[in-house]
Amino acid sequence: MDALFDKGWAKFPADRALGSWIDAAREAAIERINDPAERQVWLQCEGTWFVGVDTLPSDIEGAVGKAGPLTGVAYDAARQIYGDLPLHPGQVSVIYPGYPRPREAETEAAFRYRLNRDAAHVDGLLGVGHPKKRMLKEQHAYILGIPLTACDDKASPLVVWEGSHKRMAEAFTEALGGRDAADWDTIDLTAIYQAARQEVFDTCPRVTVTAQPGEAYLVHRLALHGVAPWEDNAVAPPEGRMIVYFRPELPPATRGWLELP
Repeated sequence: MDALFDKGWAKFPADRALGSWIDAAREAAIERINDPAERQVWLQCEGTWFVGVDTLPSDIEGAVGKAGPLTGVAYDAARQIYGDLPLHPGQVSVIYPGYPRPREAETEAAFRYRLNRDAAHVDGLLGVGHPKKRMLKEQHAYILGIPLTACDDKASPLVVWEGSHKRMAEAFTEALGGRDAADWDTIDLTAIYQAARQEVFDTCPRVTVTAQPGEAYLVHRLALHGVAPWEDNAVAPPEGRMIVYFRPELPPATRGWLELP
């Protein structure tokens, strides 16, 4: 886990314990992706991204289909550090050839940011109101990514700015550290977040993270991350680049989002 704390992400080698879970998750995910109602909600960016928030029909232990609860070295490591938090239904994030294209109602500036900066963000900071203010509405403990399809490093891999979690921690501690944790979700973080993000772009290396089925990775909750554009000669199956993400939330009104490792 030293890599997670130092770089902001850690990749775990192929784990046989994940085999049956991945098979069940892929079957369930494909069924949901082909559901017209799900596609109407989640197929974005002119058909190049199935967002799939809470799409996987998994329970609080990660069990899906005929597979038992989620297991594996990556998930076990996360639980050792952050506790046995209940899991939300997994996000099934699928990228297809041509990504990115503009998302519905996305401004020209926002699309340029998606294209040139991989739509880089820290999870849980949601846009609120008009004009949008960035506020901490979801306090995740960590991000766990589990690939369901085999792809190469040109098929829109995850992008992480290494070490960015440290700079973000400094910025958010300045803004939130002296405030009651119960009030954190009401504080406008827009300016300090944007300034820290620009500093990260200027100082932290951008790396791509590619993993195959059986492998998994953890991303620090404060790490700046995004999705790279799909390259013309990318290698991927017809199902696209499919990854399940879990982002369990920390207990409300606690200080773990700032103070945990």
